[in-house]
Amino acid sequence: MNDVRDMLATLLDRGGWVMVPLLILSVVTVALCLERAWYWLRMHPPGRSSLRRIADLTAVLRAGSKVPPGDLTGALSRAGSTSVYGRVVQYLLDHGWSESVAVEAVELQRPGMERFMPTLSTIITAAPLLGILGTVSGIIDSFRLLGESQIVTDPRDVSGGIAQALLTTEVGLIIALITLFPFMIYKAQIDRALSRLEVLIAAGRQGFAESPD
Repeated sequence: MNDVRDMLATLLDRGGWVMVPLLILSVVTVALCLERAWYWLRMHPPGRSSLRRIADLTAVLRAGSKVPPGDLTGALSRAGSTSVYGRVVQYLLDHGWSESVAVEAVELQRPGMERFMPTLSTIITAAPLLGILGTVSGIIDSFRLLGESQIVTDPRDVSGGIAQALLTTEVGLIIALITLFPFMIYKAQIDRALSRLEVLIAAGRQGFAESPD
């Protein structure tokens, strides 16, 4: 614990005030990435169980209003009543089939799938810019001290100050990269979920179109 505290104190001392928002961004990134990872692990668990659930729901929608109550209950139970797919199917069955209802069912689930994605995208952009700001501020301070000095300054002191100022850019880039890879993974998960929802909607279109009025 003391080592972590000493490391943070060193970073703040060497990087200046810009390190404060950068450290805050790093904590926020870790928290949001863990939350999204837990969300998608529950939505798309490893293995083929999630594919079987989608297949069950697809069969239910293809049957339309002719689906036996037991099959409907079992499919929704296996899919999970709180899952995106289960909620969409339940919404379609509750409100009846139409293109507008299908679109509405999907759009109601989109905010949950895209939660925190704009924040992560902003961090990817803002972290390097904050790092560059810290570097520019540090370089300006180094040259100002050099200009105010009345004696010849050792060039190593100036280069050391510039190297120190570059620390914030390095930290900002690290934060951006750490955020970028999970962001792309979660974006792929959103695309996968939307494609599966399209399959469910197509099955519902087929099943309800063939159902008797």
